[in-house]
Amino acid sequence: MNPLLAIEALQAAYGASQVLFDINLTIQEGQVATLLGRNGMGKTTTVRSICGLTPVCAGKLELSGFDLTGLRPDLIARQGIALVPEGRQIFANLTVREHLIAFFANRFAATDPWTAAKVFAFFPQLAERQQHLGNQLSGGEQQMLAIGRALTTNPRLLILDEATEGLAPLIREEIWRCLAVLRDAGQTILVIDKYVERLITLADHHTIIEKGRVVWHGSSAMLDADHNIWHRYLGI
Repeated sequence: MNPLLAIEALQAAYGASQVLFDINLTIQEGQVATLLGRNGMGKTTTVRSICGLTPVCAGKLELSGFDLTGLRPDLIARQGIALVPEGRQIFANLTVREHLIAFFANRFAATDPWTAAKVFAFFPQLAERQQHLGNQLSGGEQQMLAIGRALTTNPRLLILDEATEGLAPLIREEIWRCLAVLRDAGQTILVIDKYVERLITLADHHTIIEKGRVVWHGSSAMLDADHNIWHRYLGI
């Protein structure tokens, strides 16, 4: 089976400073995968490279066999990749409803597409706050909106970079619950997060990078069985 996302020998740099060295990663359609590692090891740069936000120096990126390498971010997004970025990046002067309407697209003719109404049913807190501006929301509500905004593009691949960072425990649990619902509905997801215990129950496959290189990959069962990997590469 051909993967939905295939990354082959990916290299990326900021100026003269190389950050990624021959990253290989594949995600099958309907799979939930994670990208793990300590801070500063290249996780966000990998995500930015997938989305075209950081130029690729070498290697190849494909989505269902379509070559994304070197494409502009907007063209990559049109192929069906949606990013929930670290820091949320909510527009302060748009209402919740305006965020969801502005980003709506159904390029792949989903029979039950994500609309503003469907997002409000998924996140009832947002329904209650739909006329509030982005800067009037709590951190948890902003994160829900960032996820909902990405979903309204009806993506083939949903990427979440530190989706639970800085959230209160109850809100964090709500985000995990929602991601499990998306997984069960067949949404392909790539997650960056530090809560390995929760990721093991959520994801199918895990990739660990250190200093811009893949140092381990395997299933949830493999990761759960070897806590030496946690201590060596994740600082847990």
